[in-house]
Amino acid sequence: MSQGLIFAETLYPGVQVQYDCEDVLFQSRSEHQDLVLFTNPVFGKVLMLDGITQVTTGDEFIYHEMMAHVPILAHGAAREVLIVGGGDCGMAEEALKHKGIERLTQVEIDSAVVDFSREQFGEFNAPVFDDDRFDLVIADGARFVAETDRRFDVVLVDSTDPDGPGEVLFTREFYAGVHRCLKPGGILVTQNGVPFLQPDELVSSIGHFTSIYKDAGAYIAAIPTYFGGHMALGWASDNPDLRRVSLETLDERFAAAGLETRYYTPEVHAAAFALPRFIRDLVEKGRAG
Repeated sequence: MSQGLIFAETLYPGVQVQYDCEDVLFQSRSEHQDLVLFTNPVFGKVLMLDGITQVTTGDEFIYHEMMAHVPILAHGAAREVLIVGGGDCGMAEEALKHKGIERLTQVEIDSAVVDFSREQFGEFNAPVFDDDRFDLVIADGARFVAETDRRFDVVLVDSTDPDGPGEVLFTREFYAGVHRCLKPGGILVTQNGVPFLQPDELVSSIGHFTSIYKDAGAYIAAIPTYFGGHMALGWASDNPDLRRVSLETLDERFAAAGLETRYYTPEVHAAAFALPRFIRDLVEKGRAG
């Protein structure tokens, strides 16, 4: 047991959140990274990489439900879905709840991440590995979208923050690569941080979206792990109507899908695009270049 230990979140200068540790389940330190998995009485299992929280079993459902179900139900006829990153496979688990999806391709650069997550996070990702529709590709995500001859209805970018290896997934070149492998009317959704603490990240991504796609925006979710206010999820498509699907249509699609959710509802879906003014201003700043 490791009671008495404290692990601190170090992502934001000048602000720090600490987690009490009940038990260290796994820890690996090297010259390149520091990874630790521990249990916390509030958040359950907590995975941190270089002092930055990646996922917790306590609230992963919020992030994964909102990132997966919003674009899939907005699209209405998604058959091919691509996830870039998402090594914990929680995103794949939510997306595969949609029986209309014929294949879900996940591109992860490091097979060890998936192996680790399969071993440690079976409470939420176990169904993924028994689903014949799950297609795991170990490759560089930026290279994959630039070169693949496959085409997708929905692309979900479940990335780390734009530092180190994850930085390439926030570039115009990457977003252009996604655009080339989206089917007409396809949707791109990205992890874009907490705007109150990471405003430049959202502005930059929206600026890139605007230069490539006909419609660029964002929606929000409140995720306790990613403290500092709402998390922004970037949105890009060549079909502006998909950001404004009626509540009646969402209700019908949600009922037909037979989903059991803990955060997502059609009402929350519609409301998530109503941005607080300061976040809306960041989106407008990005659109203006």
